[in-house]
Amino acid sequence: MSDAPPLHYCPDLFRYQRRMSREVMVGAVGVGGKNPIRVQSMITADTRDTKACVREVLELAEAGCEIVRITAQTRKYAENLEHIRDGVRAAGCGVPLVADIHFKPDAALEAAKWVEKIRVNPGNYADKKKFEVREYSDAEYDEELARIRLKFIPLVKLCQELGRAMRIGTNHGSLSDRIMNRYGDTPLGMVESALEFVRIARDLDYHEIVFSMKASNPKVMIEAYRLLIARLDQEGPDWNYPIHLGVTEAGDGEDGRIKSAIGIGSLLDDGIGDTIRVSLTEDPVHEIPVAKAIVRNQGNNPGASSLSQDGSSIRPCWDPFSYQRRSSEVIEIGGHELGGDREFRVVTTRKKWDALAHKLDKMGDFQPEIVLEESGVVEIDPRSTEAIRELCSRELPTLVTVPDGLGLEVVPAFRLLASRLESRHPILLKDTLDPAGSAGRDFLPALLAASRNIGSLLCDGIGDAVLIQGEDAPGQSLRISYNILQASGARIFKTDYVACPSCGRTLFNLQATTQKIREATGHLKGVRIAVMGCIVNGPGEMADADFGYVGGAPGKINLYVGKEAVKFNIPEEEAVARLVDLINEHGKWIEPPVREAAEAQAP
Repeated sequence: MSDAPPLHYCPDLFRYQRRMSREVMVGAVGVGGKNPIRVQSMITADTRDTKACVREVLELAEAGCEIVRITAQTRKYAENLEHIRDGVRAAGCGVPLVADIHFKPDAALEAAKWVEKIRVNPGNYADKKKFEVREYSDAEYDEELARIRLKFIPLVKLCQELGRAMRIGTNHGSLSDRIMNRYGDTPLGMVESALEFVRIARDLDYHEIVFSMKASNPKVMIEAYRLLIARLDQEGPDWNYPIHLGVTEAGDGEDGRIKSAIGIGSLLDDGIGDTIRVSLTEDPVHEIPVAKAIVRNQGNNPGASSLSQDGSSIRPCWDPFSYQRRSSEVIEIGGHELGGDREFRVVTTRKKWDALAHKLDKMGDFQPEIVLEESGVVEIDPRSTEAIRELCSRELPTLVTVPDGLGLEVVPAFRLLASRLESRHPILLKDTLDPAGSAGRDFLPALLAASRNIGSLLCDGIGDAVLIQGEDAPGQSLRISYNILQASGARIFKTDYVACPSCGRTLFNLQATTQKIREATGHLKGVRIAVMGCIVNGPGEMADADFGYVGGAPGKINLYVGKEAVKFNIPEEEAVARLVDLINEHGKWIEPPVREAAEAQAP
């Protein structure tokens, strides 16, 4: 048994308390400390096109973006940041600019002259990336660190001299070979990768640092950020650097918004996060209202101070650093098994079921499964020891939920219920405990609140069935239910896409291409496809994907199976068809249902 102290990332798992970080100035914008949570985005124009870049920056600032990022993949690109900055300032816009740096230290040194902040990815910056599988001895590992130190120190000193901030931003998709071989493709590897760079900065007494731990999988992202905060806490009180949140390669449409709300919202509920970016495969200006809505949904999680009648502390039933579904027994309701290792079920009210009855056969995969009023669900105030004791005295496992109108926020209420309840009882999750107060709410806030509340609980391993109450429309509430289950990895019922949001590095039209791929492959249930604009995060973010479509050069596409590139330099106009061929070669292609019907009717 380890003598190491337990990891802590949150002062109270049942009551909201924002993590207090030091303030870091990005130009005139304060991040962390007592500042509000800042909203960021990134332009997609070619960094060499001054007019296009200035136009996008101004559009984002007009929409409410507070910090804007621009890629600078080489020194030549970085040199044009001077002209972009001058154009933005000449237009009367003072929004701080951030240079996004990956492989080129000389690009970072040039960019630091012109922008207020430098983003460095530890997995790419001055590090070897050959996707080699080999062991590093301690001496070899230290040699690599010494080499990185020599490359990184000049940038730290320049940022110190010019008053620039720096984001040390680890991406799950771009861990170095050295980190991968020592820590694996894990949240721990992501954290250690960033800490190595920050220790170099601290040796030079440089502290204008912001951390990030991005991943396309919300579960991985949540675990990485929690582990980061726990490690910073272990390092000491002066490691209280601000945190930037984001789900990278979230995709587009509802799926992208749901993934972002799950990952970002979960951590905001934990009190973690000082600035956020919603990464959508859409025009970047569309990211801003989503980000602002996620921030506005930030609740205070009141009402969980009286955790038990005797005042004893509550032991959480979940491990925040490693996903594991809460153990419960299997029960059957309405012909559907739930709990245990069975599928997460979708519950709806009798009113909504009846409203949909005439078109159930046309709803495809978005089917209601269990009627709430016929489910036998038991409602329990999780603060009531008597109610908990009465349920635990029952011989058979029972579906349990939290009643509406308790004055509790959703996440702490269900965390408390799961922690006090015998694990044999399955749990029905709700998106809101105030359905009347949600009446008439616009669709986007309803979608984001449901995603944030239910998705975060699912990522903690809590819950066996879901009920959407905050959206009145019966069809939409069912679609939200299924899409949240898909985005959280709880129940896969359709094709899953990992799509990057595009930037100046992208080698093809990401939005148009993603749509073409969706049209060709959207019927492949359970198949995961990655669409990546360039190689920066491609192989790593495709770790969980079955197939990948990656920009290799202008007009050329590389196709992947998992992390392995198997087809190279395919002309863009042929690439979608070749992707379909690749899926077919690996036995995962089926003909679309419409096509099958058409062929059956053919003479």
